[in-house]
Amino acid sequence: MAPADPLAPDADPSAQRDPLEAPPARRRHMVDLSPLRESPAFARLWIGGAISGIGSQMTIVAVGLHIFDLTHSTLAVSLVALFALVPMIVFGLYGGVLADAFDRRKVALVTAVVAWLSTACLALLAWAHIPVVWPLYVLTTINAVAGVMIGATRQAITPRLLPTRLLPAASALGGISMGVMVTVGPALAGLLAATVGIPWTYTVDAVLFTAAFLGIFTLPAIVPEGERQGAGLASVLEGLRFLRTAPNLSMTFVLDVIAMTFGQPRALFPAVGALLIGGGPLTVGILTAAGAVGTLLSSVFSGRLGGVRWQGRAVGRAIIVYGASILGFGVVLAVVALTGTAGGGASFAEANLPALLAATVLLAASGAADNVSSIFRMTILQASAPDVMRGRLQGVFTVVVTGGPRLGDLYIGILALTGALWFPPLLGGLLIVVLVAVIVRVQGSFRRYDALAPTP
Repeated sequence: MAPADPLAPDADPSAQRDPLEAPPARRRHMVDLSPLRESPAFARLWIGGAISGIGSQMTIVAVGLHIFDLTHSTLAVSLVALFALVPMIVFGLYGGVLADAFDRRKVALVTAVVAWLSTACLALLAWAHIPVVWPLYVLTTINAVAGVMIGATRQAITPRLLPTRLLPAASALGGISMGVMVTVGPALAGLLAATVGIPWTYTVDAVLFTAAFLGIFTLPAIVPEGERQGAGLASVLEGLRFLRTAPNLSMTFVLDVIAMTFGQPRALFPAVGALLIGGGPLTVGILTAAGAVGTLLSSVFSGRLGGVRWQGRAVGRAIIVYGASILGFGVVLAVVALTGTAGGGASFAEANLPALLAATVLLAASGAADNVSSIFRMTILQASAPDVMRGRLQGVFTVVVTGGPRLGDLYIGILALTGALWFPPLLGGLLIVVLVAVIVRVQGSFRRYDALAPTP
């Protein structure tokens, strides 16, 4: 019998040592900081993005508080996301086109200026005490559009600053910065708004955002490699046509849409805090923060992820764990609802603390699994896509990330009409586990995706 090929894609990974994997004694569990050490340009970009991201999260909270203060309407607050959704999708795609047509440093710099100006205008409106709501919608939409364009361009820049072997570590560092943004930013915004007021909250964001300029301004010129097209519709269509011939990249988007559509229970949290677990706003805050904490912790302890070779399999397994966590969250809610152990309304002292603890742990696990999936999906995209296509594909990624959770909110809203709050996450988690397991099994090329030979 011929010996097994140690590099065969379907060989048992446990029976061989990945060439990318360092000896176990040397590879640490803690996050790999090599990208920051080996590329000062990436380090400045990452630090600037993290600091400015904290400010951006502050503004999201401040705008909601500002609009509610003017209108006393929750609907008016929710319209911020609705008005920004379509422009974010359109300009997310177009931002990728610009990143593939021009010097990416200049594209990032111009969009950063637009984002900073929109924040400064919000601060001026607040300081002037102008009681008109529509300028807030316009400015926050401009700010959101500029933000997604900066994000798509940054991600297209990263593979030019780092070797391929460090892209998983770079994505893990991105998870850390995101975890810090979504935990520190809202908390700082709430503290500032309650103590010194909304105008100062906007102003602090404008000051923090200047850190983004440091990271971008000091970059070298980054012109896309290969034959470039003009920044028009033809370029968008070319990117979409390329995606049709790139099954591995397409799979990363399909799997993420499945996870985000059926596994986003955030719209249930207010009702869960009021009717099931109890505890009111404090419970809602804990459940909301749990996913971000899971993201942060999984990034901090991501050191071994850089040695994973079969990254397609890793994506599938991470999303299955994500679905199982959401399924578990639904089971917790079902137990509370069906056993008559619901908490006592808005009073946190009367909340069902064991159920809250179980739900928090499961949501943290879902955040960790989603982050692991994101690390590998981003690595596959950055490593396998041709440089001249990276901006447009990052634009598609932005559309998926932006639109997926909104589809999830719609799914939750429709199924919640049944009156059983536990049903949407329970069914959604089950669908994720089954669909992802079947799709990854059927799509053999994705299952065999090899980090040593990245192919789109």
